[in-house]
Amino acid sequence: MLHTPETPFLAADTIIELLDHAPPYPIVLVERRFAPLGMAIPGGFVERGERMEQAAVREAAEETSLDVTLTALLGLYSDPQRDRRGHTVTAVYVGQAHGLPVAADDAKSILILAPEQALTQPLTFDHARVLQDYLHWRATGQPAPLSLESRM
Repeated sequence: MLHTPETPFLAADTIIELLDHAPPYPIVLVERRFAPLGMAIPGGFVERGERMEQAAVREAAEETSLDVTLTALLGLYSDPQRDRRGHTVTAVYVGQAHGLPVAADDAKSILILAPEQALTQPLTFDHARVLQDYLHWRATGQPAPLSLESRM
């Protein structure tokens, strides 16, 4: 009999840089419509049969109404405590888009902020850590550091 492993949920998030603004480009945060409430990087769960990159682009479009082009993989975030709903692993991408985001689907509202300002918001999950890693990436070009312990 084949054993089916129990695995974490799988998600994809995208830090969206808005190219119609002057550099350094602002990013998009969404206010979550459902618990856990707060501000978040646009993203959501990967559907069966879907590539991670497809899920990131789809979720970004569903929540922000933007056509996003992915430019980099920032990192994987897998701390079992990062999502209080259950163990969720996410791939966080950096993407770019033109236009004005409009809240849709699971997003109640949208904020356009400098990444440093985004860190002052009531962020859900481990998104403060993700945004710190993003700022480091923007400054150095280095992806998120590997971590064997919680840094939330």
